[in-house]
Amino acid sequence: MRDYPRIVIPPPGPKAQAVVRRDEQWTAGCYIKEYPLVVARGRGTMVEDVDGNRFLDFMAGIAVCSTGYGHPKVVAAVKEAADNFLHICGSDFYYEGMAALCERLARVAPGSSKKRVFLTNSGTEATEGAIKLARHSTRRTAIIAFRGAFHGRTTGAVSLTSSKARQHAGFGPLLPDVHHVPFAYRYRCQFCGDKPDCTRGCIEVIEKDLFARHLDPHDVAAIFVEPIQGEGGYVIPPDGYLRALRDLCDRYGILLVADEVQSGVGRTGKMWACDHEGVEPDILLTAKGLGSGMPIGAIIAKESISTWETGSHGSTFGGNPVCCAAALATLDLVEGGLMENAVRMGARLIAGVRALAERHPCIGDVRGRGLMIGMELVKDRATREPAPELLHDLVMGSFARGLLLLGAGKSTLRLAPPLVVDDYDVDTALEMIGARLGELA
Repeated sequence: MRDYPRIVIPPPGPKAQAVVRRDEQWTAGCYIKEYPLVVARGRGTMVEDVDGNRFLDFMAGIAVCSTGYGHPKVVAAVKEAADNFLHICGSDFYYEGMAALCERLARVAPGSSKKRVFLTNSGTEATEGAIKLARHSTRRTAIIAFRGAFHGRTTGAVSLTSSKARQHAGFGPLLPDVHHVPFAYRYRCQFCGDKPDCTRGCIEVIEKDLFARHLDPHDVAAIFVEPIQGEGGYVIPPDGYLRALRDLCDRYGILLVADEVQSGVGRTGKMWACDHEGVEPDILLTAKGLGSGMPIGAIIAKESISTWETGSHGSTFGGNPVCCAAALATLDLVEGGLMENAVRMGARLIAGVRALAERHPCIGDVRGRGLMIGMELVKDRATREPAPELLHDLVMGSFARGLLLLGAGKSTLRLAPPLVVDDYDVDTALEMIGARLGELA
């Protein structure tokens, strides 16, 4: 038997409470703090808190810890890079790790076009840079994004974000000329939610309403889309949706920007979620799982799009040498077996969640690719009314028993464990979720 999950004292224990009190005294009030987890260390899919409680992690720091905690190959790469030098500004000077990572990302990006790569500190910074690049390359200003989207919280990125009103409240005016349209949320689609097949109504409305009444398509620089919506509820669009978006963009000379910050780097069982449809975006954004926890992201753009001149964009810390080393080690591991593991374990996990849905009518929808799975909770399957209180109770109750979970959207449980999960981890998580749902029922 594994030595996790194991609760030795109900969390938060006394040491954790002391850290929480200190944090609350000194940190900014904008931090969310989902629950009082105070981490001391981690290995693989196990997280241990300061009181000795051990948890099974099925949220991976919001899909960041792709290779788990403390993977020896990632740690070794970080230590070697740190021994050499901690920093030199990649915007101004050269080092092998940056060149190697940019080449690696350009080669694994979707499609056959040659790519150029700009390295960032985060997904939000990648979004900001992509907005600039799209406008600079096309000499157009308008941006289209989707309802339910999450692209970050800085001013430009949050202007595209449309997942929670509180992320906009009090910060206006935000970036002008940003237009939001419905996403292909099949379970709750206003166009075809009651029909057996997708009608592509959410794409048609862009041309028939937005372009016909409000916005000249030739003023649109880019459409930003998450191939799988993250914060919006782990929403997976129907097959052919991304291809239809690609065709729409091609008709009007609009750039397609794929935000793969959460869905990329092997999480869906392919390197990029776009690969499931064979779609090549003009710009692809990545971060989160790219560095296995080290802060790094990237803007991967077609060479024909990457037209910005020397000095027009930069980043002091983007592409830090230690982070580059972590990213290269992560890509080695993802391509070396973890991507295939995401396929196998994802199939086991989604089958288990569907089995839970047969026993628990509060599970309204199950959807997923690889290890990016959403389980939407409802008060009633007939009305599909969201059940946010049930989601909260499930997450908090699971935390108390040693399973780390997070929600997404109004009432969707997101399942995004590290890509190193095995049969024991999957089966244990399913058993714990099922037990908690039984209690709540």
